[in-house]
Amino acid sequence: MNYHKAASGLYLPDTVAHSGLLALSPRTKKALRSQLRNDASDMAAVRSLISEVQVKLDNRDKEIAATISKAQEEITNLGKISTETKDALKKQAEDGSAIQARLMSLEQSLAGLKDLTNQRRALESIGTKVSKDAKVQAWLKDRGGKVRSVVNTITELTSGDGGAGDLIRADRLPGIITPQNRTLRIRNLLPKGRTTSNAIEFIQESGFTNNAAVVAEGAQKPESSLSFELQTAPVRTIAHFVKASVQVLDDVPQLESYIDTRLKYGLALVEEQELLSGDGTGQHLLGLIPQATAFDNARKRVGDTRIDIIRRAMTQLRLSEYVADGIVLHPTDWEEIELTKDDNQDYIWANPRGLLGPTLWGLPVVDSTSLQEGEFLVGAFSMAAQIWDRQDAVVELSTEDADNFQKNLVTIRGEERLALTVYRPESFIYGDFDDIVSS
Repeated sequence: MNYHKAASGLYLPDTVAHSGLLALSPRTKKALRSQLRNDASDMAAVRSLISEVQVKLDNRDKEIAATISKAQEEITNLGKISTETKDALKKQAEDGSAIQARLMSLEQSLAGLKDLTNQRRALESIGTKVSKDAKVQAWLKDRGGKVRSVVNTITELTSGDGGAGDLIRADRLPGIITPQNRTLRIRNLLPKGRTTSNAIEFIQESGFTNNAAVVAEGAQKPESSLSFELQTAPVRTIAHFVKASVQVLDDVPQLESYIDTRLKYGLALVEEQELLSGDGTGQHLLGLIPQATAFDNARKRVGDTRIDIIRRAMTQLRLSEYVADGIVLHPTDWEEIELTKDDNQDYIWANPRGLLGPTLWGLPVVDSTSLQEGEFLVGAFSMAAQIWDRQDAVVELSTEDADNFQKNLVTIRGEERLALTVYRPESFIYGDFDDIVSS
């Protein structure tokens, strides 16, 4: 048997020396087991507190999700977030930080208890193994079963596998980080109404022959003529759905409100595209651009810039007896306008030190990525068209779909219904800067 000299001067077998422990006495083992039971009791208490704090954190997440949804509705309907909603978000964030700090403190306490318990269990386990080793038993027998020296255990712990890695827990931030949503603005340009039917009908004047003239006394009066046409705008449905398991909705309460918000955003995204560019085929809306009047290229002049073209479109609209009240541009085209310079490299339109806001020729400019780069739309939005809501965006859950019941799945569906009436197509002027410049 090979021996190793300990710090006390005694020669110990390699089995003992390499283990880092001598056999534990029954009294030491009993003390360790008692302490392990106390540790388990302490960990149970800490886990209970963690569960209570986690519930508070989950409730706070639900409140934040609801407030964010309210803020998005306020932005859509009012163009800004109310002071009350801002204050609510601030308070919820502060409360969440306090709850998160408490949760981290409890989790650190639990990690410390686990680490200490694991070390005690390891001490007991290694001691038991050493005490049963045949070579150690023989060595103790030769010396009457008594040992006067103690060899200190040196344990190397790291955060890797087999070390203390399982005791380290990453900080989990509350909530879910969403991608940036597109700013949706076209709905806000148009008047809104409500309908309880599946279609909107309106009578549109299709012709007017005006023969009014001055007439001599007793002479025949001239006859004028009018013609009308019935127009119909059908209500269309925009919808989509996702599936989720019952378990994940139960285990992650905030997921339900998150899905609700994302489904509604998806509906609004498609709605804006339909309001602008829907071609009216199949189940599509007939949007503003397909019904708009094309820009009259005969009105352009050599050297015209985007700024000039917008002004000429406004005049084209005015010649049809309408007055423009808004302009829709792609963000890159609005950028080109603001960055236009003269021969001295001075900005013509913008002042980089203090922009007054997106206006052009006295009209508000809406920059929207729902429009293609190069396109523009100038119109009398407030009088030319109207949105009719049949059903506001709603999100519904059901297990009665396909084999959902068998698989513990839930179908979450988002849906809205609306119609778009364009009363005066000639009150919209649409064009493409690139086509106009190149023609």
